[in-house]
Amino acid sequence: MFSKLSKLRDVFKKFIDSAASLLTSKDKLLDLLEDLKLELISKDVAYEAAEDIASKLRVLILEGKIRDRKTLVESLRGIISSYFENAGSVDLLGLASVKKPFKILFMGVNGVGKTTTIAKVAVYFREQGLRPLMVAADTFRAAAQEQLKKHSERTGIPVFMGRYGVDPASVAYDAIQFAQSRGFDVLLVDTAGRMHTDVDLVNELRKIAKVVKPDFKLLVVDALTGNDAVEQARFFNEAVGVDGFIVTKFDAYEEGGVPISLVYVLKKPVIYVGTGQSYRDLKPFNYLEYLDKVLPVEE
Repeated sequence: MFSKLSKLRDVFKKFIDSAASLLTSKDKLLDLLEDLKLELISKDVAYEAAEDIASKLRVLILEGKIRDRKTLVESLRGIISSYFENAGSVDLLGLASVKKPFKILFMGVNGVGKTTTIAKVAVYFREQGLRPLMVAADTFRAAAQEQLKKHSERTGIPVFMGRYGVDPASVAYDAIQFAQSRGFDVLLVDTAGRMHTDVDLVNELRKIAKVVKPDFKLLVVDALTGNDAVEQARFFNEAVGVDGFIVTKFDAYEEGGVPISLVYVLKKPVIYVGTGQSYRDLKPFNYLEYLDKVLPVEE
């Protein structure tokens, strides 16, 4: 799953190698922390998270708890693991198996791969034995409904569509009634991509959320946008609320820090990552696998 992430891994390796040779000198070891912080920020780790990592390591060094290379790596893993643990975990499949239809609202700015990701999630749910219905509630972008329709044709998963220009909230409402009457298990609601500067689109999204009353609000972000993904997450969380993330283009992502930033800043979990172009290239995010890639356990 995590085929890249090489740049973040290199940052940690460089720090650990340097620190391991300076364990007898606390002052020199502490001097390395500022370099580590700056390197982490350059690899898409949010400033607040990088500062917290450096600060907690500083305390452990001063307390004499970092005695060798192994305890250094264990300390780093423990600090970063705590961010993911504090963000919690969500079993969407389990939730969708209990409440039907389980309504998921997808949000994100244009260009992050949101509509394609919806199709991937639909295929994933279907392969787990659930009946998904995709909902084209982006009624203003000319290609949006056609794009979801093409995904429907390719995957064989139905899509509920409304006319262009109609109120997206009304399309979503009608889709809920349709799903309930036809026995669908999961409703995957697409929304218009938007930026925080577009007040009308933000209000539209709030209206959709109010009508749909989603059981889960998923924000789709592009790993390659780096720290901008965190700014998008802040905005959507303040505007509508975010329950979890899907990070796309993870297969091409080298910097590595976006998952740490999202869970530290927003305290919400990464649910899935996009790992390729096909409909089956969507994987549940496992933070332990992620940590093993960027910060291997010392034997």
